[in-house]
Amino acid sequence: MLQLPRFITRTLSTRLSLMVVSAITLLLLVSLAVMYYFSQQQMKREALETAAQTLEGTIERIDNLLLNVEQASGNMYFNMLQHLNQPDMMATYCRQLVETNPYIIGCAIAFEPYYYKDREYFMAYVYRNASDKVNATDSLVMQAETYGNQPYTQQRWFTEPMSSGNALWLIPLADMSDMEPITTFSLPIYGSNGKPVGVMGVDVSLRQLSAIIHDTKPTPNSYCTLLDKHGMYIVHPDTSVLAQRYVHAKEEIHKNFMEVAQMMVSGDTGYHLYSVDNDNYYVFFKPFRRAAVPGRSEVDLGWSAGIVYPEDDVFGDYKQLFYYVLAIALVGLLLLFVLSRAIIHSQLKPLQELASSAQFIAEGNYHNIIDEARRKDEIGRLKDNFRQMQLSLSANIRELDQLKSTLNERGERLREAYAQAKEADRMKTSFLHNMSNQMLEPTSTLIDDVNKLYDIIGNGDVHEVNSLVSDIERQGHRMTSLLNRLLQQSATKEEKGGRS
Repeated sequence: MLQLPRFITRTLSTRLSLMVVSAITLLLLVSLAVMYYFSQQQMKREALETAAQTLEGTIERIDNLLLNVEQASGNMYFNMLQHLNQPDMMATYCRQLVETNPYIIGCAIAFEPYYYKDREYFMAYVYRNASDKVNATDSLVMQAETYGNQPYTQQRWFTEPMSSGNALWLIPLADMSDMEPITTFSLPIYGSNGKPVGVMGVDVSLRQLSAIIHDTKPTPNSYCTLLDKHGMYIVHPDTSVLAQRYVHAKEEIHKNFMEVAQMMVSGDTGYHLYSVDNDNYYVFFKPFRRAAVPGRSEVDLGWSAGIVYPEDDVFGDYKQLFYYVLAIALVGLLLLFVLSRAIIHSQLKPLQELASSAQFIAEGNYHNIIDEARRKDEIGRLKDNFRQMQLSLSANIRELDQLKSTLNERGERLREAYAQAKEADRMKTSFLHNMSNQMLEPTSTLIDDVNKLYDIIGNGDVHEVNSLVSDIERQGHRMTSLLNRLLQQSATKEEKGGRS
């Protein structure tokens, strides 16, 4: 592991390539981050626009269905008003309405207690037995005198129109989970006194409604949903949810869907992100607005339509594309590193030659001259200058070698001359010592003779005086002869020294 950092620090081409790739990587990452952010925002806007268009289409389809039911019910309603005093005709009108409109699965006409004096309660109810055949128009039409497991006078489809006097769309069986999930269009029946005396309730299956808009989705895994003003499902792709829509809706509101459901129920428009089981979902929602049609009730239903997108449906392809781009970028950076290192290595090859030549020079190989550069750039000029330096250094080294040889020769001569001078000095010392020894005897004799001569001068012994004088003269000649020899030898040595 330590060899890799050492290789990087010792290889200039690798370091330069890493610098280039690092700079490009930083620039690429910043570019990808900016692109990812703005692309994500753009995709959100596109998804919002698509969701808005889909919601508009979905709301229009649902509203068209509701309008169709309302108009069919209104037509039958006005025909029925002419025969309110004929209770047996009520079931006939209900049957005609169910049989002639495929969206309607049931119709009930009920009156307040003792509207018919001989009857405390009266309700005619005709329904299509199509719980297992949602879109079947040829299913069996049946008649009953009951609706749900409570008296009709306690059910919402009857009580709310009676109290408000308005035509309403209701979810009448929210607390009756064993019944077919339906939405009911309730029309109050006005008597001669101008007050509601009964209600005509027209049922539309929520399963059928969900099936109609099931394929209305912009992406494969998205789906449309419709909530009423209480947060209960009116439309949901999973029809099993509709059967227990109250429980499921409340569970989601309290767990993961609370904020979104509150915004939808309050009539807001927009989108929100929420999570379920670690999966993210985008919900685009807007209020359900019915088209304004003459004669149509303008009462706001309080419904809200929404489209649920799994996050992967919104950003899945983009994320996959982003990962592809990132993988391509990584491979490209790797190839860029290899290619740049090869190019930089080839461009820096003269520097490697210079480094090798410098190493040879450091080891004492001064005559290994590099070739002339073929390039004219900075590296080529550096190589030529280094070559000139090598040539100059080689010439200087040769001159130093010649000077060293000359100095060695002269030193050898000086050593020989020094040896000769030392030998001559030794011989001179030996000669002087020898001459001094030879001159010592006549000098001592002269001194003794002079002393004797001095002692006998007063006695007047001429013969002895003459003898001493003769001896002194002889010793003097002897010393003169020795001094002449010494002078001759010194002159001879000086002549030899001058000739040498």
